[in-house]
Amino acid sequence: MLDNVIKALFGSQHERDLKALLPILHAVNEKEAWAASLPPEEFPKMTERFRERYRNGESLDSMLPEAFALAREAARRNLGERPYDVQVLGSIVLHQGKIVEMKTGEGKTLMSVAATYLNAITGKGVHVVTVNDYLASRDAAWMSPVFNYLGMTVGTILSDMDNDRRRENYACDITYGTNNEFGFDYLRDNMRWDLEGRVQRGHHFCVVDEIDSILIDEARTPLIISGAAEDDTYKFFEVDKLLDTLEEVKKKEDGEYPDEAQGEEVIGDYKINEKNKNISFTNAGMNKIEKLLQKRGLIKGSLFDEENFEYIHYFTQALRAHKLFHIDVDYVVQDGQVQIVDEFTGRILHGRRYSDGLHQAIEAKERIKIAQRNRTLATITFQNYFRLYEKISGMTGTADTEAVEFNKIYNLDVVVIPTNLPVARIDEDDVVYLNEKEKFEALCDEIEAAHKRGQPVLVGTVSIEKSEKVSALLTRRGIRHEVLNAKNHAREAVIIAEAGAKGAVTIATNMAGRGTDIKLGGNPEHRARKRAGTNATPEQYAKIYKEEYEKWKKDYEEVKSLGGLYVIGTERHESRRIDNQLRGRSGRQGDPGRSKFFISMDDDLMRLFGGSNIKNLMSKIGMEPGEPIYHPWLNKSIERAQKKVEERNFEIRKHLLEYDDVLNQQRKFIYEQRDAILADQHLVDRVNNATNDMVHAALEDYRATFRRDPVLAVKELARFLKEKFAYQLQLESNAPEAQKVEDLEQRITEELKQEIAEKEALVGAENLNTFIRMQYLQAIDRKWLDHLENMEALREAVYLRSYGQKNPLTEYKIEGFQIFETMIDEIRQEIASRVHLVRVQSTDNREVRARPVATIHSASHGSVGSFAGAAAGGTSARSGTTPTMGSARPVGPSSRSEPESVTVVRAYPKVGRNDPCPCGSGKKYKYCHGK
Repeated sequence: MLDNVIKALFGSQHERDLKALLPILHAVNEKEAWAASLPPEEFPKMTERFRERYRNGESLDSMLPEAFALAREAARRNLGERPYDVQVLGSIVLHQGKIVEMKTGEGKTLMSVAATYLNAITGKGVHVVTVNDYLASRDAAWMSPVFNYLGMTVGTILSDMDNDRRRENYACDITYGTNNEFGFDYLRDNMRWDLEGRVQRGHHFCVVDEIDSILIDEARTPLIISGAAEDDTYKFFEVDKLLDTLEEVKKKEDGEYPDEAQGEEVIGDYKINEKNKNISFTNAGMNKIEKLLQKRGLIKGSLFDEENFEYIHYFTQALRAHKLFHIDVDYVVQDGQVQIVDEFTGRILHGRRYSDGLHQAIEAKERIKIAQRNRTLATITFQNYFRLYEKISGMTGTADTEAVEFNKIYNLDVVVIPTNLPVARIDEDDVVYLNEKEKFEALCDEIEAAHKRGQPVLVGTVSIEKSEKVSALLTRRGIRHEVLNAKNHAREAVIIAEAGAKGAVTIATNMAGRGTDIKLGGNPEHRARKRAGTNATPEQYAKIYKEEYEKWKKDYEEVKSLGGLYVIGTERHESRRIDNQLRGRSGRQGDPGRSKFFISMDDDLMRLFGGSNIKNLMSKIGMEPGEPIYHPWLNKSIERAQKKVEERNFEIRKHLLEYDDVLNQQRKFIYEQRDAILADQHLVDRVNNATNDMVHAALEDYRATFRRDPVLAVKELARFLKEKFAYQLQLESNAPEAQKVEDLEQRITEELKQEIAEKEALVGAENLNTFIRMQYLQAIDRKWLDHLENMEALREAVYLRSYGQKNPLTEYKIEGFQIFETMIDEIRQEIASRVHLVRVQSTDNREVRARPVATIHSASHGSVGSFAGAAAGGTSARSGTTPTMGSARPVGPSSRSEPESVTVVRAYPKVGRNDPCPCGSGKKYKYCHGK
């Protein structure tokens, strides 16, 4: 009721939107004569003046009338097309960061030029997003003359481009490309090991063509970059066989391990810390492992060489699996898989896996096959990718029905722009048949009748299967037709271009025929190009085109007199928007047209929403076979059913986004930290801060324990400092300084800081910084991969908690951020510990120095069960090796030992055996310099 009153007093929302835009349109039109008077050389100069004005603080809004008038004149001079007033209105809406709904054939590609030009003045780059490579290259080539005339550069991003060409095209003022490529480039950029390798330069403003298709239809499917995990499964089995030869350190009478630092004799190879579920090796144990591996031929040289040090990780995890994780307590074996048991509830955590190779070690222990699999390296949804932009706008022929979703999810308003000429298309009521057979018979009769009188027909189906069915029925009747699918985008455009020719019959799925107009009478340009071939001179082509244009004018008038394009829908889609897209193919620019939908009670929509009841009722009232029903009430009931489905789909997308928002916040933080580490030239400060935090936390535990047992407190603190930093604590439990925790903390942190300063002086600040950066990046990337899988597993697990009256989303948020915070702490502590443990030592630097390359095995935007797409089974990436400067060995009891000499820090991570060789040969590393 209130809506009706507001509408009566102030007009509809569309009318109010239009009223607000008209003064801006009039301002643009007033500048048209000024723009027309300018010589060609003034256009790029005006662009430079606009840029200068912007740099001086003037807003784009104040420049809009002049800039739009220039863009309109540039289009008229270069394309021979003057944008209509409605196209200027649409471009104003785009500049305002809103969605434009303009009917098919109104010229959306040309409409976007003025807004794109104005926003490119900032110099930050504008992205024009299309649904496929064909449209991206076509639109860029079509509009380039206009932008070049204005002094702007235009680039195109295509799927087959290499990195350097991508960077060049992103550096242009305006860049055309597909939603997939923009998204994948963002993910790839955030996987790089240097800032120079990145291709994108930010996310300032984007214009999304067919925005409903990209941000709604494809919103549920994430972009995923995946790669094969390193095949190290055999190493877990080999190490598992050698465990029996290792012995635990013999404990003293009090049940404690002897302390080497106190001069006590240590007999054995490893110590077990049950409290923290850790394993540590003695020097004797390390030597034994080295000999065992050399004897088995698994390593050459020292265990502490960088290429061999990973075996310490395998032995550590294997011992943890045997000594600290027990079957039917910590895990069970079911159906040939290791399933983790929740220590609190005793329930199986389906799909969960231990990280850092522990799960694989347990599988080796239980003699279970360790499966090799792909890992999700990076993932993002279109919803979250496009929300990166400072300003986003879009255009489509059908957005108003999804206005609520655009507003709630993307904070985007939809503005409907009227057509340049009144719509003359006749949209007939749906005709409903009892069953599908009768419907298809009637449909084919209708097509045959239209074909005989020469009226072009476009038949829309909801699936390829239905397309083939209609095609087979028409073939039996001898009706020539084209079947359109999305396998070849260029071919798609050609078929659609000729779909308006006299007598043409075209069958298309809903996804087809977008981005190209259907002209009544056919397309003279396409026919001229086909006749002229590739060898025709410009003069020959002009002559052929003139002949084809004259033929087309006659055909156009004839088809127009027959009623224009007849669009027939074979059934109603779940979404009204898809049906409107199909209808919108007919009646462009005031042309006549006709549309009708043929429906049966067997169609999915009718069957799922009360169709069986209506079908029974229709049978009882005595409907004759083949007799259709026409009734406005039926149309309204179908529309209501479509609204229900749309609302349900919106709720599903909204629900998925709520989960993905959790991962999105974490992704942003990780990528920001990666950027900061790549740019930071003094990472030593990060290390020192992390060290200080670790020492502070250890001394807080020390303070609490000291009150109960001073001897134990000192012992545990000494053990911690030795394991984490190779720092030898000289402190007696009864000494006065043992009780002065603040002074003790200051002394330890200062000495640890001094140790890092000494290493910096030895190897050079730049070398140490590069070393730390690479360690950080390795750790972040490795942990992030595990985190993606952990979050996916958590998401599957929390659904079951709804049975315990708990909100799965809340549980996912709480536990997800706990897992994330733990991961961040682990990264900081791991790197701080490594930098302190590393020892500078001279070595022959035989490695190939090269820029690291992230080997991407596959990038996909395929349908998955949820937003991460990682499989539950298989192996996860092992943890990285302990870093070395040169061929550094792990330090002994004291970190104060002097190095033999100084060497340059290794700047890049080890090249994987299956990675491309950095020498550029194109071979795998193992077949080239790694042979």
